[in-house]
Amino acid sequence: MRHRKSGRKLGRTSSHREAMFRNMVTSLFEHERIVTTTPKAKEARSIADKMITLAKKGDLHAKRQALSYIRSKDIVAKLFDVIQLKFTDRNGGYTRIIQTGVRQGDAAPMAILELVGYQEDLAVKEVN
Repeated sequence: MRHRKSGRKLGRTSSHREAMFRNMVTSLFEHERIVTTTPKAKEARSIADKMITLAKKGDLHAKRQALSYIRSKDIVAKLFDVIQLKFTDRNGGYTRIIQTGVRQGDAAPMAILELVGYQEDLAVKEVN
């Protein structure tokens, strides 16, 4: 029986899953938007929300806890300086999942995981 066992295994070992979610959350905070499969997005959303809640605490212990998961000092600094300011008056729900259809190769359901309030910089895209 699978009572009270939360989280998806996603066909990976626990170490692979942990590394994958660390990378996904780091990329989410770096780019503020990532494209992935829907089950991965749903799992990464809870981790990202917990990291933002840590950043809202703002003390040294919270920063060390975030560093133990994210492992990139630049991204943690961005999380505690920039991203945290966007969500000071918000009590949860820091990310959104937008369904985008299925992937061409294997028909896996795809989704965009982004931070609430994400604004795409169109001026940069027009120059390129």
